[in-house]
Amino acid sequence: MTAALQLLHDVFGYSAFRGEQQAIVEHVAGGGDALVLMPTGGGKSLCYQVPALLRPGTAVVVSPLIALMQDQVEALAQYGVAAAFLNSSLDAASQRAVEQRLLEGELKLLYVAPERLLTARCLDLLSRVPLALFAIDEAHCVSQWGHDFRPEYRQLGVLHERFPDVPRLALTATADAPTRAEIVERLGLEQARQFVASFDRPNIRYRVVEKDNARRQLADFLRGRRGEAGIVYCLSRKRVDETAAFLAEQGFAALAYHAGMDAAARAANQQRFLREEGVVMVATIAFGMGIDKPDVRFVAHLDLPKSVEGYYQETGRAGRDGLPAEAWMTYGLGDVVTLAQMIAQSEAGEERKRVERAKLDALLGYAETTGCRRQLLLRYFGETRAEPCGNCDNCQDPPRTWDATAVAQKALSCVYRTGQRFGAAHLIEVLRGEASERVRTLGHDRVTTFGIGAELDERQWRGVFRQLVALGLLATDAEGYGTLHLTEASRAVLKGERPLRLRHIADSSERRAARKAGRAERSRGSLDIGPHEQRQWDALRALRSRLARAQNLPPYVIFHDATLLAMLRARPATLDDLGEVQGVGASKLARYGEDFLRVLNGADEAFDPA
Repeated sequence: MTAALQLLHDVFGYSAFRGEQQAIVEHVAGGGDALVLMPTGGGKSLCYQVPALLRPGTAVVVSPLIALMQDQVEALAQYGVAAAFLNSSLDAASQRAVEQRLLEGELKLLYVAPERLLTARCLDLLSRVPLALFAIDEAHCVSQWGHDFRPEYRQLGVLHERFPDVPRLALTATADAPTRAEIVERLGLEQARQFVASFDRPNIRYRVVEKDNARRQLADFLRGRRGEAGIVYCLSRKRVDETAAFLAEQGFAALAYHAGMDAAARAANQQRFLREEGVVMVATIAFGMGIDKPDVRFVAHLDLPKSVEGYYQETGRAGRDGLPAEAWMTYGLGDVVTLAQMIAQSEAGEERKRVERAKLDALLGYAETTGCRRQLLLRYFGETRAEPCGNCDNCQDPPRTWDATAVAQKALSCVYRTGQRFGAAHLIEVLRGEASERVRTLGHDRVTTFGIGAELDERQWRGVFRQLVALGLLATDAEGYGTLHLTEASRAVLKGERPLRLRHIADSSERRAARKAGRAERSRGSLDIGPHEQRQWDALRALRSRLARAQNLPPYVIFHDATLLAMLRARPATLDDLGEVQGVGASKLARYGEDFLRVLNGADEAFDPA
């Protein structure tokens, strides 16, 4: 066993590295520079934590996220690793105490905000101690084109100038090729070895459903997941507040998070999400950066995200522990119109608007695809997967398609006959022959397309229009009012030169049956804990929560769900057996081994979980 593997086992409790972790660790431990592109939840932290422990001196980790620093330091303490952070959350006395520990050689890892690192005081401090390595986390912040641009990151090239013999490791989960090139240039990593891991997160099941009373659909989805932690993303603050209140009324531990809330309330809700079991956070995209909670079992989108990149990053917050997790999304034509409005009404230049519209089109393609969702996602990021994944809704329940050429022609003709200046709701009234006052006033009860689409109900027609927009046969107006107009591509369909197959849209009886079946199917939750296991599983989680509360820590810092599940299934009888369970490690075994063995050996009544 190599030194790296031995340390991984003894300290962190794992018997093997994942993917390219071992190659990265050994390269950096040997003194090499590296650029690591690895998906969210791919295990980036171990790529610098293990070399930090293998090399002499203190490793300096540059991170822009205060919450993540604290989380990492708390987690390392549980493994018996001496770590600390320097950032704006510390008062002067606490800062001096950390600096003293550094000077005395007590720290193996020091987490520093970039603003703090670049001060003359901090650089001088680092020059007085032996350094193991520099790890630059969230390295995409160096790029002005990135969504998290931090100007301080551009100055981190000074590290190589001041400390030329200290290896540097830049890590990111969100860098496309241009951003990667900028990281290399700005940080002076031209000679660094690049490690590009797969973007695939095989433990996440992707699922997209047609919007039909979104809140009820969400409640149905969550019903079999009571007691599980998750995030629900909404587009607006109002929708966040309403959804959180609705879920609370349904008996879920639901909290709200958005930029319009008082800072103290936001911080309190974030703290509850991290430190309590089974909390559902309903949030805008303001939530998530710096949250490294490994046991998030689902990420739900109640509204369409703005891009595939955003969707991938947000869904990637689920299942960081490697256990099964779900990415669930509901969307409808209204989402497309809303996002098109936001783009049209933004103050961005025309070039930026074109880019945003292209990103929206790509996401629509993902939502409407009848093929493997994972293949499409990976293809978007320049990665090829030969076989369908078998772990998305389209693979597990292949969607029905139908020859919709004639129906599409009716829809497109109706758009044309009514002057290309109305939204889907009005067009559907015309197609279904509903002579409302507005239809009569406009004379649309006399157009040739009036009443020619009575065979489909309103929801089915909405599905047709949504798919026609996704396929680029219809477009929303540039001003963002939701009106639909023909595109050049529609001409071939109208002329009968292009046959069209669309995803089957269920009628009302099919939708009722699907809802009933879905509730039955998901009654055992994401981890598929069997009835015979449930009592002991609850006892293990209760013990974990009790130990965490006693130390004012998040429960996952004691043990991840993956480690508890491994205990449950392995049923270790001795401390030695427990020490071989993935994720335990020597320090945690010494601290908690006896307590967990008692529960595993059936003595779960022996402690009070409260």
